[in-house]
Amino acid sequence: MTARAQRRLPTRAEVVAFTGRLVRSQWPILGVGLIFVVAFVLVAAGFWRRGSLLIGIAVGVAAALRLVLTEERAGLLVVRSRGVDFATMTTVCVTMVYVASTIDPLGTS
Repeated sequence: MTARAQRRLPTRAEVVAFTGRLVRSQWPILGVGLIFVVAFVLVAAGFWRRGSLLIGIAVGVAAALRLVLTEERAGLLVVRSRGVDFATMTTVCVTMVYVASTIDPLGTS
């Protein structure tokens, strides 16, 4: 038997434990990602203003989390230094909220 054939697959308990550790360590980006998913569903459903506003809110939440959490706890939200990350995300947040407020509803909400 080759070494590759001898490798065993992880048990269900090992997969569940790994998933739990992953969620606990990356909850900030998962929470922001969940808000983005809801926003994209709204946009796909034709609610452009609400969806784009929610995108701006999600980026604002990411900026706030990046500002208050340590680099270890912020996980995948960490890209550069805290100040650069916060300034960049805040700028995107303000821009998206502005865009959302200026979108013509075209018969949608």
